[in-house]
Amino acid sequence: MDVLRTKSVEHSLEETAEKGRSLKRTLSAWDLAMMGVAVAVGAGIFSVGAQAAAFHAGPAVIISFIIAGVVCAAAALCYAEFASMVPVAGSAYSFTYTTIGEFIAWIIGWDMILEMMMAGAVIAKYWGIYLTDFTKLMGWNISTRIHFGAVTFDWAPAVIVTFFTLLLVLGTHLSSRIDGALTVLKIAIVLFIVIAGFFYIRWSNFIPFIPTQEHLAAGASGAVPGSAVEQPLWQWATHMTPSIYGVPGILSGAALVFFAFIGFDIVATASEEAKDPGRTVPRGIILGVSIVVVMYILVAFVTTGMVSYKQLAAAKDPSLATAFELAGAQWAAKIISFGIVVGLTTVVMVLLLGLSRVVFAMSRDGLLPRGLSKTGKRGTPVLLQIGCGVIIAVIASFFDVSILSDMVNIGTLSAFMLVAAAVPIMRRKRPDLHRTFKVPGSPWVPGIVALLCLFMMINLSVLTWLRFLVWLAIGLAVYFGYSYRHSKLNSETANNIGQYK
Repeated sequence: MDVLRTKSVEHSLEETAEKGRSLKRTLSAWDLAMMGVAVAVGAGIFSVGAQAAAFHAGPAVIISFIIAGVVCAAAALCYAEFASMVPVAGSAYSFTYTTIGEFIAWIIGWDMILEMMMAGAVIAKYWGIYLTDFTKLMGWNISTRIHFGAVTFDWAPAVIVTFFTLLLVLGTHLSSRIDGALTVLKIAIVLFIVIAGFFYIRWSNFIPFIPTQEHLAAGASGAVPGSAVEQPLWQWATHMTPSIYGVPGILSGAALVFFAFIGFDIVATASEEAKDPGRTVPRGIILGVSIVVVMYILVAFVTTGMVSYKQLAAAKDPSLATAFELAGAQWAAKIISFGIVVGLTTVVMVLLLGLSRVVFAMSRDGLLPRGLSKTGKRGTPVLLQIGCGVIIAVIASFFDVSILSDMVNIGTLSAFMLVAAAVPIMRRKRPDLHRTFKVPGSPWVPGIVALLCLFMMINLSVLTWLRFLVWLAIGLAVYFGYSYRHSKLNSETANNIGQYK
């Protein structure tokens, strides 16, 4: 059993022209950049910085954002190198298949399905919640929940998922243009709020910039979990006393805010739909990451400058809106609430696209049923896109998905780590391949990125790791029970391709 068999880059590129299973190239670098900004800038830009400042780093959360931004940008460069030479659907899954092997590629693909499915459901759910909050702020009492006995149906997630599913079925180019317009509006709202916030900054709030480290008893703060399974894995394993602020707080804050930057990996899943992908994909990824990093640092600077981090820590759910309220600017709440609704709208579309393209790539390779990778006359996988939309809509409309949100983080980080590790492997394995973009400082930069991603993974809770292992166990059962035997690579080795047509 050869579980580490690899697929050549040439083979991967040939498959993009397979009749009935090819995607249409319509996206520009700007489209891809806006896609990255769309998925990375949602409700989190208004809350994650405040929470990291309150419970982890204080004003030094700005350093946390810089650390996370540098790591994220370096990881983006790794994705950009692969996307420039393997511009096919599937992102980290496809990249890993050409370097490390099928089994690891399956694990990454399986993780990415979890990441995007849960992220799509979580975001769609919160879109409905924030829509309700916005209508209340505007004086409208609109409920999005309908009760059928013991069952509660939330129609808001179903509406937003259905809308973007239909757009994606009609064509990726049309969807990206609408998504891009909403993203520009979202950026404008964030910049307006940041500029307004500058007028409320008190420079004394930045002193001390790095608060003194504090050790806390379990359960003493919202930042420190009370049970063993809710502690970060590395703290639990080393029996460390939980602490906040100081240098450890900056690092744990970086682990928290890192997840605000994820999204460019989903941009890489659209590589097969990019025009001149060798140039547009790296440019789109780098441009998108740059915009996101600057926006988050600006928001963090304003948040910590408007009010003391201690005031934020005393709030129930600290956010940028909390900072404006404490500064006496209640008017900002409505604008921020509207910005959140617009922000989450764009995230839903990109996650729907990303999920369908990963499943599409795995299906075309035979690791999932091949029928899922059939495309329609518009060059989109119609039935697969509808199926992904239905699954996400059902999960978001009927279930409480917030408890599984950390699964998004661990799935993303595992993909980042392996893509970074694969860059020097591919450099040694295929130095002959044309690369329109190269990660500087290889193998050191990719190696450091991989280690930092691993560090952030072990900063996630024990409970998240346990759930992750359960998902992996299910994935292993599917791989050895179905995918290994039905793999197109396996069938070609056995000269039995015909059964998959």
